[in-house]
Amino acid sequence: MGQLLLRAYDIGDLVNQSVEVAEYAYWKSVVDANEQVRELVKKFAKAKELFEECQRFGRFHPDYHAAKDKVQDVQQQLNEIDCVRQFKAAEQAVDDLLHAIAAEIAGAVSETIKVPSNDPLPKGGGCGSGGSCSCGSGGCG
Repeated sequence: MGQLLLRAYDIGDLVNQSVEVAEYAYWKSVVDANEQVRELVKKFAKAKELFEECQRFGRFHPDYHAAKDKVQDVQQQLNEIDCVRQFKAAEQAVDDLLHAIAAEIAGAVSETIKVPSNDPLPKGGGCGSGGSCSCGSGGCG
């Protein structure tokens, strides 16, 4: 068990020294230092808070659509800033790296181990995803 933990720490060190993590750290510092981004993040937080308040009552709340549009507008403004786009790409690269490592470790143990992902459109097979069992129910048993 001790050797397994040492190898896990080694993998963690390799990840921390990777190009992906270096890019992520660089773009995070650029985003954190950008005054325009900070102001938009504050605006986004306020808009999101208002939308969540409206969302409690559902789409029939009189301000629901306006609040939703405001959140989307501020989010679009953030996405138009180059350093934010670069940061999101670097974040995705780190996520992909970590997922690849998890998949490699899981595959070394068993081919049937599922590895969670942040991908909203998973590509893997299995129960509920139209994979090998083809049940499409989201769970067998």
